[in-house]
Amino acid sequence: MAGKTISEKILSAKSGRNARAGDVVVCSVDHALGTDGSTPMALDYFAAMGGRRVFDPSRIVFALDHYAPAPSRATAQLHQRMRDFAALHGIELWDVGEGIGHQLMVEAGHAAPGRLVVGADSHSVTYGALNCFATGIGSSDLAAVLMCGEIWLRVPESIRVTLTGSLPSGVYAKDAALALAKVLGADGANYQALEFGGPALPSFPLDDRLVLSNFAVEMGAKNGIFENAGLPASGAAVGPDPDAQYIREVTVSLDDLTPQVALPHQVDRVVAGTEVAGTAVQMVYLGTCTGGRVRDFHQARDVLRSGGGVARGVQLAVAPASRKVLETLTSDGTLADFIAMGAVVLTPGCGSCCGTCGAIPGDGVNVISTANRNFKGRMGNSSAAIYLASPASCAAAAVKGAIADPREFAS
Repeated sequence: MAGKTISEKILSAKSGRNARAGDVVVCSVDHALGTDGSTPMALDYFAAMGGRRVFDPSRIVFALDHYAPAPSRATAQLHQRMRDFAALHGIELWDVGEGIGHQLMVEAGHAAPGRLVVGADSHSVTYGALNCFATGIGSSDLAAVLMCGEIWLRVPESIRVTLTGSLPSGVYAKDAALALAKVLGADGANYQALEFGGPALPSFPLDDRLVLSNFAVEMGAKNGIFENAGLPASGAAVGPDPDAQYIREVTVSLDDLTPQVALPHQVDRVVAGTEVAGTAVQMVYLGTCTGGRVRDFHQARDVLRSGGGVARGVQLAVAPASRKVLETLTSDGTLADFIAMGAVVLTPGCGSCCGTCGAIPGDGVNVISTANRNFKGRMGNSSAAIYLASPASCAAAAVKGAIADPREFAS
């Protein structure tokens, strides 16, 4: 019999079965995340199913991140409901201002090699960067996990994504993610696993891996999982068997990449940045679970410094992914640099990315963002147009007031 992919191996271990692609298995969950966008409904399901206690509070965490700070009285009440439930059952809760749940899951060490980690948010696939099977679930599934610590999953077929070479100067992991989205399409990996490997991995840092795993769901993937090539993480790494079976194989040559931009209103409508250079932008958004880490802000700051700051008429919004990121940017002077250039600093969280609070673009505004989605209305205004790019490309647009090539500002 043929060997197994990483996903097949992890789901076999978590289900106690010889799981193969296409099988439906019931698995034990190592950790689960609920956000304020999903947990209130999960608590309704929990009550409707007769829930009285949480199976294992140490495996659960709640994050108040999508509506942070609460933009309305009704939202504030939902937040309080989550706080009360967490306190009653002994569940860890990350309150408003702590940051995006996905970033916090990584910082807290809840994602580690070989684990099954789920979250009631589609971008829970992010944790696959740490060699765990990580996927998004619905509110009813979260309620079931609260009650019994288990979930049923269909074992996905896997697409092998081989990374070769190294990223050229001025080109970043977001460019690789956008290039892959162009190849696979927004639905090209529906309920399949993207399994990342190849000779580029030893020199591909965790922050870059997080971007690719995060973006896996934008291609329809069930999860995006990396082989663990030397990451300083606890637990034994899970690798594929040499004769593992894949539904498709794709090679991404990092050496050949150039800055990429996703055009409104589709994540897979990707072109080389040079093709749309000169397109005016009025708002630049730096943040999100795709582009809100320290390294991302340093890349953007370096371009802004080199280019002389933000162009007149451009609103620069900055949203660190977590309080820890905010503290680092404060201590190393990066935040002061952004403030000196006129940036609006937002509460760590998801707000502007999903249009629930924070900086919302006006009518007819072109936004270039480090986010992972640019659907019509994504940032809270359906008449705005959202372009997606790397932090450096977004900073270059802030300097020029129009989409520009960040390599022009390489030091």
